[in-house]
Amino acid sequence: MATISTRAIHFEERAGIPNNPRLPVIVYEAAFPGDLGELGTVMEKRFGANGWPAQWRNGIYGFHHYHTLGHEVLGIAAGSAELVLGGPNGRILGVRAGDVLLLPAGTGHCRVNASSNLLVIGAYPPGQTGDIARGEPNPLIRKTIALLFPRSIPFMGRMDP
Repeated sequence: MATISTRAIHFEERAGIPNNPRLPVIVYEAAFPGDLGELGTVMEKRFGANGWPAQWRNGIYGFHHYHTLGHEVLGIAAGSAELVLGGPNGRILGVRAGDVLLLPAGTGHCRVNASSNLLVIGAYPPGQTGDIARGEPNPLIRKTIALLFPRSIPFMGRMDP
């Protein structure tokens, strides 16, 4: 079994992006090996089996945004991309097929560039959504973001306290 490299990156609020006061972004490099077949379908099934039903197949927006009503998992099913996490002047991160990013609610993200074959699988926990927010967060948004907590890891299963 291949080793999955895992990184946690915490972001403070910056430039109108709240980020998440409690939870870091988690980057799982090579979470899905390339020999599993069509990774999009594999990711959709695995995310769904772990309580994160896939909601879309596409790319990543080329503008800074965040979600106020849900955590988001981004499974890189094909291609590669360079992203900025945390908002303007945030951290630049390269991702490629097989990588998975777990973005807590409030985390700013934006695509800087991507290969022509980039395919991303996006999913959210039940009852949460990927609303698009771009403006300065108000106190209610900050409170909502701080109270959301995932109960499972999209490709590994349940997290018991």
